Amino acid sequence: MSLDLKFGVSTWLWTSPFSTETIALFPKIKAMGYDLVEIPVEDPALVDIVRVKAALALHELEPVICGAFGTSRDLTHDDPAYHKTSMDYIEACLDICVGLGAKFFAGPMYSAVGKARLVSAEQKQVEWERAVTNLQKVCVQADARGLEIALEPLNRFESDLINTAQDVMQLVQDINHPAAKVLLDGFHMNIEEPDIEKAILLAGEKLIHVQVSENYRGTPGTGQTRWDAYKRGLTTIGYTGAVSIESFTPEVKELAGAVCIWRPLVPSQDGFAQEGLQFLKKWAAEPLPAAPASPINYQTL
Repeated sequence: MSLDLKFGVSTWLWTSPFSTETIALFPKIKAMGYDLVEIPVEDPALVDIVRVKAALALHELEPVICGAFGTSRDLTHDDPAYHKTSMDYIEACLDICVGLGAKFFAGPMYSAVGKARLVSAEQKQVEWERAVTNLQKVCVQADARGLEIALEPLNRFESDLINTAQDVMQLVQDINHPAAKVLLDGFHMNIEEPDIEKAILLAGEKLIHVQVSENYRGTPGTGQTRWDAYKRGLTTIGYTGAVSIESFTPEVKELAGAVCIWRPLVPSQDGFAQEGLQFLKKWAAEPLPAAPASPINYQTL
């Protein structure tokens, strides 16, 4: 059974920050065969909605809007001023979603990326409750605009709050708003999930977007990722959304430093995008792989 998917790519593969001038990438992205483009909004002021919308229409690309949550954007911070900064930024991104015709706003918006500490259970509960309360407000804002939010778990080196599908599903349950949905990113899953297929099944109907790269952030199909597990999981839940490549270029030093890419992962970023899409289309079209045999329990032998 093949998967009926759309395929996207993040402009972070080539550049940062996204600005109106980044629309120069759109013809190339479309010519490669992509259906959509991920637009990471680091600074909403850099996005001319009218021009970007016209470029999307001209090149027949759908937009996915993703957030960038640096240290100043933290809904779990002890200082409420950070909550205000975060909410203002999120609201601006929601308006960009509406202006460009996106259906949801995605990202790890519960806390600042890189906030990874060993804290007490009491402090973690306080921050969890702040995330829930503030994201309930975000959901109300999104719903008023006809949008959803896609909450993304991050690996342990980038967040101490939400690392797994189980974590994010608990967060969605506590938010208890229909606009709260889930994004799963394969890079983080390859670090945190014991079983990719089970993680996808746990997200189930809440899963509205999937990001992929290889386990080392490289081109899909060139590493250790269990693509068979992805295929079984997405097929079982009837996923019909997009699978989008997200990785980064070492040429943008600030971004590369933020995601700890210290060397080129590929000979060219264009090759990354082209070969990654070729692999993903072949993967989606192949027959559903059988589940692996149960592992041997050596304790019973």
